[in-house]
Amino acid sequence: MSVVLDLPSIAKNISNSQQRCVLVTGNFNTLHPGHIRLLKFAKDCGDLLIVGVNCDAHIQNPNYMDEAYRTEVVSALGFVDYCFINKVSIEDVICEIKPNVVVKGVEYQNRPNPETHLIEEFGGKLVFCSGDFSFNSGSSNQITETAPVINKAKLNGFLKHHHISTESCRSTLEKFKELNVVVIGDVIIDQYVQCNAVGMSQEDPTIVVTPNTKDLFLGGAGITAAHAKALGANSVSLFTVTGKDEFHHYTDQKLKDYSVDRFLAIDDTRPTSLKTRYRVGNKTMLRVNEVRNHDIQQKVQNQIFDDLVSIIPKTNVLIFSDFNYGVLPQSLVEKIIKLCKKHNVLIAADSQSSSQVGDISRFEEMDLITPTEREARLAINNTKDGLVLLAEKLRKKCKAKHIVITLAEDGAFLHKPNIEDSALESWDNDKIAALADKAIDPAGAGDCFLASSALALATGTHFWQSSFLGAVAAACQVSRVGNKPLQQSELLKAIEGL
Repeated sequence: MSVVLDLPSIAKNISNSQQRCVLVTGNFNTLHPGHIRLLKFAKDCGDLLIVGVNCDAHIQNPNYMDEAYRTEVVSALGFVDYCFINKVSIEDVICEIKPNVVVKGVEYQNRPNPETHLIEEFGGKLVFCSGDFSFNSGSSNQITETAPVINKAKLNGFLKHHHISTESCRSTLEKFKELNVVVIGDVIIDQYVQCNAVGMSQEDPTIVVTPNTKDLFLGGAGITAAHAKALGANSVSLFTVTGKDEFHHYTDQKLKDYSVDRFLAIDDTRPTSLKTRYRVGNKTMLRVNEVRNHDIQQKVQNQIFDDLVSIIPKTNVLIFSDFNYGVLPQSLVEKIIKLCKKHNVLIAADSQSSSQVGDISRFEEMDLITPTEREARLAINNTKDGLVLLAEKLRKKCKAKHIVITLAEDGAFLHKPNIEDSALESWDNDKIAALADKAIDPAGAGDCFLASSALALATGTHFWQSSFLGAVAAACQVSRVGNKPLQQSELLKAIEGL
């Protein structure tokens, strides 16, 4: 939702901005697709979109909606940055805010436009366009409204075998409010560009698309922290590193919106990690990663650890959310583990190796690790053993208490050593299916699983129920596009549906 201010206040806010400002004015009586196309086009012409909604006195039509209502509707559009009720002439508006671009519909191109000379005096330009018509206007925002459907038939007796009930799950979730959580790792900005498929290039066999909408989401360690808070934790603190760029401010604001305490160190040798997905309909056609993977500077490592020293004594759970982009050098990891052990903090870790190479086994003595099968095999250089031996060999190497090997559409393999028979080599295993009836976007499923299951373990809940909660949370996550924090109420509703 945009900021609704009076015209002088908007002018003051943007007076020192280096961003290109675009101005659109109009009546906007009934907001229709033509308005949306015009305003989306205007937004693409600059950085800040300012919309003036003509006041009732200008229109003098008793059949029109009142100015407050029309302004409220326009301001609700996510791509509008500022909105105001316009009570002066267009010339006065231009003198006040000095826009770089003024956009008007093509119907005004052959009409008198007295503001043209004034716009050019300020170095701006007047553009006539009514936006683009497209046959495929589906956007990621529309897809996110799909409610998750959990396929209970896939559980195949898992709940009964492990004595899991709705009541026991509800009790566990209620205890989340007692937990103080720390998440540390790589924050990632996920950008989704929803495109229209134009066709095939005639010059070469290349699919041609045109961008329609762009949406930003907080990902990586950032969304893991946001999940933990939305799931009901008492407090959540995120320790991460960003670049000295616009996405540092985006990260800070989003975490503030999610009520996550921020410890954002800035390393000017690296940009904030950005991953852009180009999608047509429900399919991702291409992903572009703009990242660095060198270790953060030593002074930044020291800053992170010094801040952790003061907060760990009050912490119940620490989650390493590692994407192997250099935020967690091994020496820093070892110091943090030692600090957590000293204060009896439950520790969980995930170290992703999708488009990059990581090593989950470097996180030793974890209470929970959640690698994919590929990540587990990379960690112990093993491509031949079955899942049981693979999990046990990984457990021995990194001394983990609980291991979940995630298997994408095949669910997850659960491995737990039998502590009561420590003299023997014995363990308990099980598998839980991927519970989503229809997976729309797999991005973020692992983050959601990790946060949910780690918090559950920290309440004293047994491994099997913790994994079940993680599996339901992941199913909810993959049923929508883009990373958004999973609310405890959403998770409980899904569980009750089973």
